[in-house]
Amino acid sequence: MTGSLELGPVAWPPTAITTERLVLRAPEPRDRPALIELLSTPEVHTYLGGPHSRDDLERTVPETPHQRPGLFVAERDGALIGTVELKRTKGEYRSPIGQDGDAEIGYLFLPRAWGHGYAAEACAAALDWLATALPDEPVVLCTQTANTRSMRLARKLGFTEAERYEAWGAEQWMGIRTGR
Repeated sequence: MTGSLELGPVAWPPTAITTERLVLRAPEPRDRPALIELLSTPEVHTYLGGPHSRDDLERTVPETPHQRPGLFVAERDGALIGTVELKRTKGEYRSPIGQDGDAEIGYLFLPRAWGHGYAAEACAAALDWLATALPDEPVVLCTQTANTRSMRLARKLGFTEAERYEAWGAEQWMGIRTGR
């Protein structure tokens, strides 16, 4: 399992982050149906090993979603459209070239939110928050090279290629972003 972001003296959850079109906040009980939809949608998990079973999620996702440090809900017009997570990489879930403890950003958005720039807006806000909370913390982003949307977003967010490697049956890309 991936590790949460170690925040030290930084309070979690932070005050909600408001962007031009979104609110990034900690998960709430009202998010459960959308989280289950997000985790069970095949298109969302094309490059992540496939979706989770909706039935399994209905049984296992708690009524009050976990509020673990680093996990933001991306909300538009009062509804969850995705999540952004800042975490520390750990064990088998880190890239083989990365280090345990690297700060890593990941995100999932519902297909109806794709193509509107919401992921870029949400990730940029989360990265800005991290840069304020933990100055000079480099951040990595890993994705399959076949995921052209994710590759494009990584570059837009200022990540530069650090390495390509083979893992989980596909070529992976790891980018790094240092400073603001």
